[in-house]
Order: sequence, then C-alpha cells, then structure tokens
Amino acid sequence: MALNQIGTPGSLAPTRSIFETNGESKTTGKVSVPFADYLKQALETTNSLLNEADYLADQFAAGQTDNIHQVLIAAEKADIALQFTLQIRNKILDAYNEIMRMQV
Repeated sequence: MALNQIGTPGSLAPTRSIFETNGESKTTGKVSVPFADYLKQALETTNSLLNEADYLADQFAAGQTDNIHQVLIAAEKADIALQFTLQIRNKILDAYNEIMRMQV
C-alpha cells in the first residue's frame, strides 16, 4: 500500500479546510460564504455519513460483505460527525439564548 504525501490527491488529508469558503472577499482576498450555506453543507455531509454507515451495517448483517473494519470505521465517522453537529447546534442555541437575554 502506497502512502501519499499530505495534500496530494487521494491522500487522507482534506483538500479544503472547513474554514475556507466559496466567495471572494474584497479586502482580504479570502473566500466567504453565508453561514446558512455552510451549515446546510455540514448537515448534508453528516447525513451522507450516517446513510453510508447504515448501508454498510446492513450489508454486513446480510452477509454481503465481510470487511468488519470498513463497517466500524464508517460507523465511527458517522458518530463523530453527529457529535460535532450536535455541538454546533448547542453552541447556536447558547448564542441565541445569550442574545435573547440582552437588554436593549
């Protein structure tokens, strides 16, 4: 099995940081995207990981695959993504509650 350098296509490292966005900013030259779009993309990614884990678990239970490592890795990825999504939701709710407590 060949090991790829970090950042090369096909490597394990992500090709794009989660903090990078799609639109170009005028002042810094960095990219910006609305938070709603970023959140929607994160939810879609989490959903696809959960669906993949369910599919692989079903395949394993039906005896169509015997690669338990792949099933467990998919399940862990889905679990971590779900935990991350729940933490983001909790932080959003905390921020909302803090704003609602502000006196105008």
